[in-house]
Amino acid sequence: MTRETRELQPVDGKTFGFYCCGPTVYGPAHIGNFRTFVLNDVLRRVLEVSGMRTKHVRNITDVDDKTIRDSQAAGMSLPAFTDKWTERFHADCESLNCLKPHVEPSAVEHIPEQVAMIETLIEKGHAYPSGDGSVYFKISSYDEYGRLARLDQQDLDLGRTQNQRANADEYEKDSVCDFVLWKGRRPEDGDNFWESPWGEGRPGWHLECSAMSYKYLGETFDLHSGGEDLKFPHHENEIAQSRCACQGQFALNWFHPAFLIVDGAKMSKSLGNLYTIDDLAEEGVSAMEVRYLLASAHYRRQLNFTFDSLHAAREALGKLARAEGELAQAAGQESAPIYKELCKLDDLGVFAPALVALNDDLNTAEGLGQLFKALRIATTEGDPVVNWKGFHAILAALGLILPELEAPEAPPEVIVLAEKRQGARASKDWAAADAARDELKELGWVVKDSQDGYELETI
Repeated sequence: MTRETRELQPVDGKTFGFYCCGPTVYGPAHIGNFRTFVLNDVLRRVLEVSGMRTKHVRNITDVDDKTIRDSQAAGMSLPAFTDKWTERFHADCESLNCLKPHVEPSAVEHIPEQVAMIETLIEKGHAYPSGDGSVYFKISSYDEYGRLARLDQQDLDLGRTQNQRANADEYEKDSVCDFVLWKGRRPEDGDNFWESPWGEGRPGWHLECSAMSYKYLGETFDLHSGGEDLKFPHHENEIAQSRCACQGQFALNWFHPAFLIVDGAKMSKSLGNLYTIDDLAEEGVSAMEVRYLLASAHYRRQLNFTFDSLHAAREALGKLARAEGELAQAAGQESAPIYKELCKLDDLGVFAPALVALNDDLNTAEGLGQLFKALRIATTEGDPVVNWKGFHAILAALGLILPELEAPEAPPEVIVLAEKRQGARASKDWAAADAARDELKELGWVVKDSQDGYELETI
């Protein structure tokens, strides 16, 4: 809100509580949505790897104009329809290696809390019912409205606009109107309505996050996140209704990842560049390659998503996988440490600068740069075991799972030499066998004998 960079510390001195606006479950989430969710996951991981306890709350929007409209078009009940897309979202998050939030409340499950908040706002003079059974927030009653989005107070002229109303869950970004808290029942809602003191209806979209963040994080919590498109009106409205109803400071910090564009253009269905995780999987792209790319640019910079950049992500993950093998061999380790073991390590060895970069305004681009820089000296400087753990700590902070490397096929000349050595061993010509072994070594291959014959591996 102040456009200042501030150190993140839990307001209660114990647990860093943050709220992320989750998906509206009326279809599959696309890669633009997942840039925000992946970067929220990186933020949480960096805090935890650095030794801080977190409480991550991310909601599910399972009732609004879109979910009602599309569930009816599909001939499904609202719960069945939204459950289907919630499961799809969870599957995509799992494939991207996103940690599950500690709390994942849904809007429908918290309608009583939303009704209670509306009642409080009416009692305090910040909201009013209308003749159609709807209830609206009175923007002119909150003097700081527009501060987050940097709206000009003179242009707003809040007193003049207080009688204008926006009944839609989402409205044009240049609109400044009293916004709906409770939407009176309409024919197009079908059977999707709930009882309230103002009649049958349902809550407005902006209200749900205020009610759920208050329930699970309290009147003042550490950070609120969402894509930069949510600054106005959604987050601006959240601030107004939360501060007026709950009296606390609401979110102390804000985290808004910038937009993702595709091939230099805005994502849209009409351009055919609105990709889901499944769409990219059909093109042979792994979810981890998508994650690497989504996390590769600083969160405040617009990210241009291209298939060339996905290819670069694949190559980078391959390099990291090969480096992990070298580090494991140098450290005499066979299996990676689990996530909890990597949180709050005393020493990350040569990889410490990478975590420093990630802790500097979540600079993922610099963090990756420092990761690859450290790999140049990781097997020659410092304690091999410390470096191996430090390497895995950075992977954990970024949420990266490395691919399994396929064993390269031996070229014909290597196979001929291996067969020559095998024949020499069978005839007990040990000198010839040793000579063939040495030639293989010069070509970069080692032969390992087994009961079934032998295996070839690269050195």
